[in-house]
Amino acid sequence: MADSTLADSRGGRGGFGRGRGRGGDRGRGRGRGRGGKEDKETWTPVTKLGRLVKDRKIQSIEQIYLFSLPIKEYQIVDYFLPTLKDEVMKIMPVQKQTRAGQRTRFKAFVVIGDSNGHVGLGVKCSKEVATAIRGAIILAKLSVIPVRRGYWGSIMNEPHTVPCKVTGKCGSAVTRLVPAPRGTGIVAAPTPKKLLQLAGVTDCYTQAFGSTRTLGNFVKATFAAIGNTYSYLTPDLWAETKFTMSPYQQYTDFLSKPQEKRRA
Repeated sequence: MADSTLADSRGGRGGFGRGRGRGGDRGRGRGRGRGGKEDKETWTPVTKLGRLVKDRKIQSIEQIYLFSLPIKEYQIVDYFLPTLKDEVMKIMPVQKQTRAGQRTRFKAFVVIGDSNGHVGLGVKCSKEVATAIRGAIILAKLSVIPVRRGYWGSIMNEPHTVPCKVTGKCGSAVTRLVPAPRGTGIVAAPTPKKLLQLAGVTDCYTQAFGSTRTLGNFVKATFAAIGNTYSYLTPDLWAETKFTMSPYQQYTDFLSKPQEKRRA
């Protein structure tokens, strides 16, 4: 009876293993997800583009690409592409020689995409791995590009491969993407295969040259090749372009109004 009373007074477990700071109602862990939804709801844009997006003057991210407007806030990408998935490709230590010795930091390569024509690549260096990954995800969102897809042979169903042969280069690593028939799959090394999957390409042949074991340059070369899909002008894009006003010019009256300051 005395033992049970002692156990109740010490937290119901006899007082063993309770000295590590995991209190009853105080929660546990390091505050994961603290205020996540509030941050998204209370996003206060600081750029003209962010103000137009939050006020729903711009309806899609393709409208931003059409006028080549620079994206400086990652919340804009989160707003238009909520289904983005990220993949950490590599985390490598890098060192710098100082008078006090060597300073080691961690470099993270992160690929992001929605498997439906949008992909981004981010590289970030930081003292801690978690900080490097977090920063690389933000940079990947800011560098999201559209991916042009096409057909091999007959134009049926949805586009499934790259529209033409494209090449990307970074350092000595060269990646070449070649259209493939439907059902072929992605014939590539693990690094470009993950990038093509997140870009929404289902069938593709690849060729690689140079030092592909340098994963950073290899993934940058593949990203450059994917970005070149829209830089090649094919006959189906020869139609006369009807120029329209830029969103900055169209909504100049809205942007000229002072923005309401957020109350703390």
